[in-house]
Amino acid sequence: MSFAPAPASGMTPPPALDLSDDPAALTAALIDIESVSGDEGRLADAVERALAALGRYEMARVGNTVLARTHLDAPTRVVLAGHLDTVPVAGNVPSRWRDDVIHGCGATDMKSGDAMMLHLAATLAAPARDLTFVFYECEEVEYERNGLTAVQRDLPEWLAGDLAILGEPTDGRVEAGCQGTLSFRITTRGTRAHAARSWLGANAIHAAAPVLQRLADYRPATVEVDGCGYREGLNAVGIEAGIANNVIPDICVIRLNFRFAPVRSLVQAEAYVREVFDGFDVEVTDGAEAAPPGLGAPAAAEFVQAAGGRAVAKYGWTDVARFAALGVPAVNYGPGDPGLAHTPGEFVSATQIREMTQVLRGFLSRQS
Repeated sequence: MSFAPAPASGMTPPPALDLSDDPAALTAALIDIESVSGDEGRLADAVERALAALGRYEMARVGNTVLARTHLDAPTRVVLAGHLDTVPVAGNVPSRWRDDVIHGCGATDMKSGDAMMLHLAATLAAPARDLTFVFYECEEVEYERNGLTAVQRDLPEWLAGDLAILGEPTDGRVEAGCQGTLSFRITTRGTRAHAARSWLGANAIHAAAPVLQRLADYRPATVEVDGCGYREGLNAVGIEAGIANNVIPDICVIRLNFRFAPVRSLVQAEAYVREVFDGFDVEVTDGAEAAPPGLGAPAAAEFVQAAGGRAVAKYGWTDVARFAALGVPAVNYGPGDPGLAHTPGEFVSATQIREMTQVLRGFLSRQS
């Protein structure tokens, strides 16, 4: 089964990947294949070829998203998912090693997570759980371009499971669920006038002062769900106004973002910000649902125990929300400090990659 596009004429063949190699060395090999969002073809080809060569998985491909799964009739199925794309390269390809540290684009976000899963795909000879691997394109860009969007549309059964583990960087911890996000804007208006005769106009920027004051007075809540504390946040992230130094502006647009705990739906989050900014025209521009931790699900609880017994809240939005919406409990678990993601100096510890790979190996090899 394949929905792959034809290779571009003259495209350099992908290098061979040794999936049974040290997962830290495999991380470096993945970094060395550039895969900026929208240009993942060579890496997807390499991953598909390496997984198919194992001869133990049903394979599928949708665009530059590669899927592989077992059919062992095991009591549980675990989906292991990682995105292949990175943000634009910033002089950080090829990879560089320095003692225990691997530097390079995608080192944390998230080629080390991909390497961990690919290595397990090759070296787990007899897993105790059925496995589905999803290596997908375009996570770093628009939702509609995300490879999981196409899989959900064309092959939804490939996303089914008792637990999904996404290899997003968590620095060795289990990060459960995720915050929701709501982007919106508030426009204040005035009357344009010459700055030398400002009393003849009304300043739209000044009219925005009550909006900014409500933000300054706002006290974010921390909401506990399944023992994980999700800190909410409401912030201005941009302001646009003014056309010249000698003109009183007649329009001011404030862009805002609300990060909310998974006790609110997107509809409830919108109602909440409209309440906070009662009296102003709130225009929603984008939003994504939060994901509950789902730690009450047996497979999720077992994984948390295997990984040290404690889970923390995920700050930010990840594709765990997509799985949660499908009824699949999902967690984030991957090497690297998430604070380094998207930075030119991105790096990851080789030791951490190996240790986290072993944690996953133990969980996937253990009967539930």
